[in-house]
Amino acid sequence: MTSSFFKNVRMPGRLSSSAASLLIGSFITFGCGSDAPPKKKIPEVVVAEVDQRDVKMHSDWIGTAVGFNNANIRPQVKGYLLEIAYTEGSVVKSGAVLFRIDPREFKAELDNAKGQLGEAKANLSKRRTHVARYTPLAKQGAISQQELDDAVQNELAAESQLLSAQARVEQARLNLGWTQITSPIDGVAGISATQIGDLVGPESHLTTVSQLDPIKVSFPITEKAYLDVVRNYGGKSGGNRLSQVGPILQLFLADGSLWPQRGTPFALGLNVDERTGTILVEGHFPNKNNVLRPGQFARVRVDTGTRKNALLVPQRAVNDIQGKYLISVVSSEDIVETRTVEVGETVNENWIITKGVKAGERVVVEGLQKVRSGVKVKPVSEGAMKKSDQSVGVQPELSPGSHELMPHLSEPSTS
Repeated sequence: MTSSFFKNVRMPGRLSSSAASLLIGSFITFGCGSDAPPKKKIPEVVVAEVDQRDVKMHSDWIGTAVGFNNANIRPQVKGYLLEIAYTEGSVVKSGAVLFRIDPREFKAELDNAKGQLGEAKANLSKRRTHVARYTPLAKQGAISQQELDDAVQNELAAESQLLSAQARVEQARLNLGWTQITSPIDGVAGISATQIGDLVGPESHLTTVSQLDPIKVSFPITEKAYLDVVRNYGGKSGGNRLSQVGPILQLFLADGSLWPQRGTPFALGLNVDERTGTILVEGHFPNKNNVLRPGQFARVRVDTGTRKNALLVPQRAVNDIQGKYLISVVSSEDIVETRTVEVGETVNENWIITKGVKAGERVVVEGLQKVRSGVKVKPVSEGAMKKSDQSVGVQPELSPGSHELMPHLSEPSTS
């Protein structure tokens, strides 16, 4: 290749032997290239130290807020709805009128029952007069004993008819009163499920009134947690002293905020759910301003003690592979060692490690995909990496060829 190249090259004069040798050597170097392999780069990883400290432990459960008392409002008589007499969503008192049904039909029934009652009273008075008249006549033999017995029986029948008439009046009076549908409890009345003019009856659900202060929060706990509750608070009585432990429940709302007042566990459910292995617990929380509403999401927390000298590592340093938890530990010589560890509970963004690491050891938290056991790495502490990210500004990424355009864009036009 070199000889053919020189045949086509014209030399403008003679070269010295040293110059020619230098020229030929440069062409040989250009043609053959360098065979030295590139130096392998040591992967850089972010590490964090295993932290050892006392940790306050707690258990969280997901629950739902439930009204302390929930009254489903239904009419007791059938009729057309005449009025919705309350403000939907407002606080109502026991006995307050919520709905009114057209009372005219029921008033007419009451008047009719009263008329029948009057007839029954008159009939009884007549029958009593007959008995009073027939009694001395029967003794004198003026009438037969059968006539007197018949008169007495008629008097007893009239008394029974009077009782029936009185009952019909009472029932008609109740029906008329039930055209005004009232709240049986103090609480917050929900939105009406019906409209004025609807035909409603005992099967119709009109609204719900819920007592919200205090409010109940129901949440399921595991069977193991239930046994701990009974062991710690209930003894052999099945947890009936649970309400005596005081306000130990914390409540977190859907936005993550903590409810300002603690709640008290009140009751344990009867059965353990066979499908989930949980049992229902009911807690009571103060709710003075009725902020908490039935059906609302609730996360209930209970402090369960302090774990002494717990070993903590960031969750992102732990790999879960088919039920095995693996951690990449960096030695003092910066060599990676992959270990199988045993984990406990999670605390914020950390795992508690019960076996497999020691306090102060370094574990890889970023760059796990770059390393394997036995590889040498360049460790960077997590704290140093955060400081570096804050001090170095992020430069915009340029598209290919944009560096050639920038000078032209920055220079003013001369045309």
